[in-house]
Amino acid sequence: MSSALKITLILSLLLSAGSHAADTTPRKTLTSFASEQALGTYLQQLQARQAALQKEQQKLQRATAQYMAAPPPAPMAAKAAPVASAEAAESVTNVQTAGVDEGGIVKLHGKHLVMLRRCKLFTVALGGNALQTVAALDAFAPGSDPSGSWYDEMLIDGDTVVVIGYSYSRGGTEIGLFDMAADGKLAYRATYHLRSNDYYSSRNYASRLIGSKLVFYSPLSLNLHRGDPFGGFPALRRWRPDTVPSDFKRIAPATRIYRTDEEPEPGAGLTLHTVTVCDLAQRDMRCEATAVMGPQGRVFYVSGESVFVWTTRRGRDSGVFRIPLDGSAPSALKVAGAPVDQFSFLESLDGHLNVLLRAEGQGDAMWDGARGRGDMALLRVPLTSFSDGRDSAPASSYKPLPGGGGYGLQNRYVGSYLLYGIPGNGGRRQADQAWPRQPLYAVRWADAGSVQAISLPHGVERIEALGNDAVVIGAQGKDMHFSSIRLGAQAEVATRYIRADAAQGESRSHGFFYKPQTASEGMIGLPILGADERPGLNKSGASVLYLRNSSLQLTELAALAARPGPAPDDGCRASCVDWYGNARPLFLQGRAFALLGYELVEGALKDGQIREVRRISYAPIASTLR
Repeated sequence: MSSALKITLILSLLLSAGSHAADTTPRKTLTSFASEQALGTYLQQLQARQAALQKEQQKLQRATAQYMAAPPPAPMAAKAAPVASAEAAESVTNVQTAGVDEGGIVKLHGKHLVMLRRCKLFTVALGGNALQTVAALDAFAPGSDPSGSWYDEMLIDGDTVVVIGYSYSRGGTEIGLFDMAADGKLAYRATYHLRSNDYYSSRNYASRLIGSKLVFYSPLSLNLHRGDPFGGFPALRRWRPDTVPSDFKRIAPATRIYRTDEEPEPGAGLTLHTVTVCDLAQRDMRCEATAVMGPQGRVFYVSGESVFVWTTRRGRDSGVFRIPLDGSAPSALKVAGAPVDQFSFLESLDGHLNVLLRAEGQGDAMWDGARGRGDMALLRVPLTSFSDGRDSAPASSYKPLPGGGGYGLQNRYVGSYLLYGIPGNGGRRQADQAWPRQPLYAVRWADAGSVQAISLPHGVERIEALGNDAVVIGAQGKDMHFSSIRLGAQAEVATRYIRADAAQGESRSHGFFYKPQTASEGMIGLPILGADERPGLNKSGASVLYLRNSSLQLTELAALAARPGPAPDDGCRASCVDWYGNARPLFLQGRAFALLGYELVEGALKDGQIREVRRISYAPIASTLR
């Protein structure tokens, strides 16, 4: 064999070892229940164990009450313990993983924007020199009562618009399907209810779209004290005016319910961590679910092939589940610590899972992602190390990191680096107050090299990718700073842009967008407010700020502002709080837009400035809805 051929072969082997096509199949997988009878027997055993525990608690309460009662009064009666009850061509969403779309409030369909706001869907045509409202339609089923429901996320697959909400009155995730025509008109198709607990997270999103696969992670807390524990298992029903609870049909048989060797903690509750995959290629939606039994605390991350769910027990014992999207058996690994949010995870192309950890965390439900404390570490394990849940990640797979976590920790993988830092002051300060400087930390996640502490004069409120480099955004007094970070052999600050008397108007990841034009050129968009303004759930961002990135030099292109004045009376019936924000920068079809509440503003770039050329209000008028 020639030397050239040997070198070619060696390079080929090295590349294949580092590619995602490498075999990442776990050695062993979790065990499912063999039958419905086996699952029922296990649940009965858990019920009996819980009943015995409750009885012991009652005895302890009685003994304590008797001991504490002063003599000679008669013994006190003890009280019973309470029962714990995309468009493929162009995206307008700042997603975490390429090819994995995330539920958002605005999407693109051909030459139309589709917006979801305050219980309604809206479409606006993007004509060459005009903006035109086309359609508005309720985001819920005709004849249904939307009260007690929140419609927050939307996805588009082909000509199907999917609206995802949570209904407290109907007890689960609500999936609305709508048909969209080429002219922008909307028509209601169907509504489905997916049994779940509340999925809301201030940082994460409930839904993903991979091809035509609609993917949900749903926690389901099992009530072992109810007569029928199967009443809390994953199920789906199609809505109709006379629908009843018994219309729910199980979508996770016993053979797709898995458990580890860990027994549930007494009194701590048991959760079915459920991944549901629905096929949107069929007009009548079909869904299948896989569930793993585990403790309550959780953070989940969706890669192109799997959903990773990190669960945390009381104390510091944790486990991470890998649930494949193709319906094959999940696997698991015993681990320590807790991730911050979904951005703490990276399934890398070399067949590893990388996770930034804090010693303690509560998961990312509701606002818990901002909380957490303790020492930090980077976990890096081969996907092949996942097994039947009996194995633990070795101590050598944890790299200790500086920084003690802290409230509001931000973290992001950009290129070969993991970047993380904290806001520092938890918000904005008066200009004359002292500023406790907080560094930005940078570490190469693959080789676990030394950690850099990069000095910044501002806090770390947002970390985003600019191609293979990054931008870090944060407050210093009443000013907002954008620091571009060059990620080469070392991470270093390239330049800084300061917007005086300003602050972020959106904290969610979808509020930011970067549109690359070349490898080193592009445009940034971010909603902003005045420094003295406070972002409100029903308040639009005052404007969207646009910056040009030119080889990490940041220059302002101007801002497109909302029209001042009171919000229109839209006759909102439900979902009247913008939990997911209402302002977005949009770059599409060679044009720049600002979505600001019910306004869509277009700007044109000329002579190094973006200037407004047109705007439209798509707000419904309450008087026309009666």
